[in-house]
Amino acid sequence: MEWMAWTLPTALFFTAIAVMLVSMGVLETVWPTVERKGFLPIRTTRGDRLFIGLLTSAYIQLAWLAFTDGLSLWWSVAIAAVWLAALLRWG
Repeated sequence: MEWMAWTLPTALFFTAIAVMLVSMGVLETVWPTVERKGFLPIRTTRGDRLFIGLLTSAYIQLAWLAFTDGLSLWWSVAIAAVWLAALLRWG
């Protein structure tokens, strides 16, 4: 039976997702969210924007792997992080 290789980038990725989810739970308790309209064409809450951002970040990673040699994957991580931050702030 093959097990998943827990490399440092894999561990950091899943840790970052867990930290984001816990942070959103704490933020929701302290400051309840309200729907607002940013540059997205729909009204969204903080959690909606996180979900949309994580999903589109995964698509950015897949597109990067599909259209490049895959050796410079850290550039796609940086692009996805900037996209996620912009979406959470202004989306």
